Amino acid sequence: MSEVKNVSIHGQWSSRWAFILAATGSAVGLGNIWKFPYITGEYGGGAFVLVYLVSVALIGIPIMMAEVMLGRRGRQSPINTMRYLAKAEGRHGIWSWIGWMGVLAGFLILSYYSVIAGWALAYVFRTGSGAIQAVGSAGIRNIFTELVSDPERLLAWHTIFMVMTMVVVARGVKNGLETAVRYLMPALLILLLILVGYAMNTGHFYEAVDFLFKPDFSKLTGGAILTAMGHAFFTLSLGMGAIMVYGSYLPDNASIARTSIIISIADTAVALLAGLAIFPIVFSFPELSPGAGPGLIFQTLPMAFAQMPGGLIFGTLFFILIVVAAWTSSISLIEPAVAWLIENRGMTRIMAAVWCGVATWLVGIATVLSFSKWAFDFNFLGTVKHNGVFDILDILTANIMLPAGGFLIAIFAGWMMKEKHSREELALGYSYTVWQFLIKYIAPALVLVVILNLFEVI
Repeated sequence: MSEVKNVSIHGQWSSRWAFILAATGSAVGLGNIWKFPYITGEYGGGAFVLVYLVSVALIGIPIMMAEVMLGRRGRQSPINTMRYLAKAEGRHGIWSWIGWMGVLAGFLILSYYSVIAGWALAYVFRTGSGAIQAVGSAGIRNIFTELVSDPERLLAWHTIFMVMTMVVVARGVKNGLETAVRYLMPALLILLLILVGYAMNTGHFYEAVDFLFKPDFSKLTGGAILTAMGHAFFTLSLGMGAIMVYGSYLPDNASIARTSIIISIADTAVALLAGLAIFPIVFSFPELSPGAGPGLIFQTLPMAFAQMPGGLIFGTLFFILIVVAAWTSSISLIEPAVAWLIENRGMTRIMAAVWCGVATWLVGIATVLSFSKWAFDFNFLGTVKHNGVFDILDILTANIMLPAGGFLIAIFAGWMMKEKHSREELALGYSYTVWQFLIKYIAPALVLVVILNLFEVI
């Protein structure tokens, strides 16, 4: 007797391309437009990019395929999917903790992600109103300092962004998630291409191309390699339940391998285009540095936009781009928790979205206060952190929960799942052996190296 497959009670994507848009939206976020450019600047450009691309191929794509496969086979929230699959594969129920950890990670990430996205929302209006252009470099720094140290203003922007997120999620898979990404992802690409076109007229575009694509291996340190490996994993939204729950809505006839590769290429292309949009602007001003750290987006670039022709318009478009990228990611971060409440508590989608939204908003208040009243210093592996709860949540999720989740997904898919079942779901033919080798040995080993290096074990 053939095995009866689960059917998602939440609905399905209307097509493979709807899933690709949604999963790419989940992967494309602040990490691509905020983090990737500045860590590329910190680690010397082209050689770092090359290692990053290899890491996407060896770590990102195999684990993404595994996570989508598990999601589609289980057709439920990550928690119930892993509980079902553990039982179906004859494994201990403790494997369901992969799902619990992913759902919790997504919830915690959104609680502080929403606050950072609120910064970008605030900058859309500050740039669009001309407030950035009206002050000098010191004034731009003051604008940022005043924003993050004012809990009432941060709370207001955090609230607006959370409402934007939950309105989409409450409308369901087709009417909410799919409709949103169908418009937001093309808008994101158009905005990015407009900004790249603008950057091409700065006179420093080819300098940026050399910086991004001409490897200088003398600048490639061990730390740069491990950072590239870690970012390749994190940028694809792996290990947080988002890709698994999106995979549960994927039609049976869609190729998991092909869609995973397209998503990875699209995510990487956005990161590189962001670099091509940002670095020519930075290189136009000798006093600005491409390795300016997290302040690159909210302090360095506004200084450049304030001095450039058309800076008001293109600076505003740039921050709209960041908001759109954050929005497409945020709806995927909370979807696993919403799906679980619908399945296990019998809630309507609207009620589940409200509960999750309010809970995430409340936890986010701790991050809002982390930049002012609740700020405190602590030492994490020799690095002093200044922003209390925000830094703790960031370390807990990005440095511990996500890599642990990705590692365990690779182990379950490669070692715990029957080969017959993974072959059936992936339908790879002869290429299955390549994926099996990567998911069993290479991807988990490299993720483990990143984890051990972080905690200075190696």
